[in-house]
Amino acid sequence: MESTETKVNDDTSLGINLKWLIQIIVLAGAAVYGYFGLTSKISQLEIDVMRMKDSVTMNSEFRVKWPLGQLGALPDDAEQNMRLRFIEKDMEVMEAHVDTLRVKAIKLEQGKDAMHEALHPHIPQTGAPRNLQSGGVR
Repeated sequence: MESTETKVNDDTSLGINLKWLIQIIVLAGAAVYGYFGLTSKISQLEIDVMRMKDSVTMNSEFRVKWPLGQLGALPDDAEQNMRLRFIEKDMEVMEAHVDTLRVKAIKLEQGKDAMHEALHPHIPQTGAPRNLQSGGVR
């Protein structure tokens, strides 16, 4: 038996059909393009998932903290609260006026009774003057 060894060296030549060579190059290019397309799509989807997780976390935090008033208020709410504070101050002023008027009314009623009871400190108290039917005061 003869041994036919093939050795690869600088003088070795390779015979390949040009049609096959072009097909191999196109196939390798399509594989590389597909690989990079898939990796870019996967990384984009991972970024989208991270954003969605962040949105869910923020929404959960908002859902819990907004009703408790820990995240502030809407501008309309702030304006409404400001108007309510002014109305409350006006109501306090009005209530104070009403209270003073009540006190004055009570003092006037007490004053009328006191006037009828004691006209003068040196005049003996005889009671309130009576109206007589004849139209005179006795």
